[in-house]
This record gives sequence, C-alpha cells and structure tokens, in this order.
Amino acid sequence: MKRTTFAILAALTFVCTPAIAHEFKAGDLVIDHPMAFETTKTAMSGGGYLTITNTGSTADRLIAVRADFPKVQLHTTEEKDGVARMIHLEAIDLPAGETVTLAPGGMHVMFMGLGGDPFEVGEAIPATLVFEKSGEIDVKFNVEERTGHSTDHSTHGASD
Repeated sequence: MKRTTFAILAALTFVCTPAIAHEFKAGDLVIDHPMAFETTKTAMSGGGYLTITNTGSTADRLIAVRADFPKVQLHTTEEKDGVARMIHLEAIDLPAGETVTLAPGGMHVMFMGLGGDPFEVGEAIPATLVFEKSGEIDVKFNVEERTGHSTDHSTHGASD
C-alpha cells in the first residue's frame, strides 16, 4: 500500500514547504497541524498528533479516527513505576472554548499495521476524524522528520 512515490514527494517538498502548518474546520472545531513522524521500515505502527480547538459554546468529543490501516485507535500514554505504556481511549473530550493537544508522550492517534510500508517524510496520510456532534472531517497527517522526540511507537503492535 505505497501511498506516494519518492519523485512526487521530492518535487512537492519545494512547492509546499510554506504549507506545512495546515488546519481544517468542522463547525466550531478547528483542527490544526495534523502530523506524524517518519517511522523505521520495521515499524508496526506510528503515532498521529494534532490540536483541536473548540471555538463553540458546546462541548464535543473526538470518538474515532478512520484511515486505511488495519487498526486505528485513540491512545494516551501513562507512566507507572518508570515504564510508559499506551492505553486505548474510547473518546477524547473537547470542552467548549478550549484547545486539546494530541502530542508525543500524551494523547495521540495510533495507526497500527504498517506492514512494511513506513511513514516517509513528505508523505500525507489521509484520515477522517469522527466527532460526536460536529460529524466527520477529512484531514491529512503530514509526515515530518523525527527530531528531538523520544516517543517511539515502532514496536507497538496491531494486536492491542
């Protein structure tokens, strides 16, 4: 399931560099900069990150993310006795007037079952965010170079 070719990615890097920060809107929700980090060739999964600002006066919830992978879940990372582990979340609350951040080491989207097709810098991963009240919105997670981040999802399997 190769999502793009290297030649196209190389060409688009020069054309689209100013557009790295990107946002999407669904009703009162603003989804800012969906992204994922590049993964190794042997990675079984990769994390997705973004911020969601609820500009409205009513709370909402992110209840699912759909993408072309065997399994996609919302997760959070918890540390207990010095060991970080990921925990599946049924939903992420989006209080009215607040911003919620999905970031390394905290809440995130887990794309599982990469099957030898790693996330590559410059690639865009299409996904659909599903909200309880605001409905669905199509986004693209831009794959960026991993620099200075310690959260590694490469060994997190699709069997969770």
